[in-house]
Amino acid sequence: MRYPIVIHKDKNSDYGVTVPDLPGCFSAGETLDEALEMAHEAVECHIEGLLLAGETLPAVHPIEHHQSNPEYAGGIWALVELDLSRLEDTTERVNITLSRRVLTLIDEAAKRAGESRSGFLARAGIEAAQHTGHTG
Repeated sequence: MRYPIVIHKDKNSDYGVTVPDLPGCFSAGETLDEALEMAHEAVECHIEGLLLAGETLPAVHPIEHHQSNPEYAGGIWALVELDLSRLEDTTERVNITLSRRVLTLIDEAAKRAGESRSGFLARAGIEAAQHTGHTG
């Protein structure tokens, strides 16, 4: 899953990071590279906390959705990629049947997203559930 982040830099401060789709998720770094690294850690910890608490993950929106918000004006936008399957502590092996063509399409999409097949399918399932309102 890709989470948009916005990075701000004031004159006498570190780079501050806000994750618009995860209220309360913030980070910072002395350099831009460090801010990006710390943002990934903050998103991962925040999501892990939500999952452990049994809470529903907030919907993820494209950067364009947030750019008109004056709170983020002048910020640098980036994406933090997170493989949600790595955060789940209990896994279940499932047996599914797919055509070779569909499996190839899934594997290619997962590779483009920088995810494993399982991570890609998990994210797609979560996004579909959120889209249809079944986030339980």
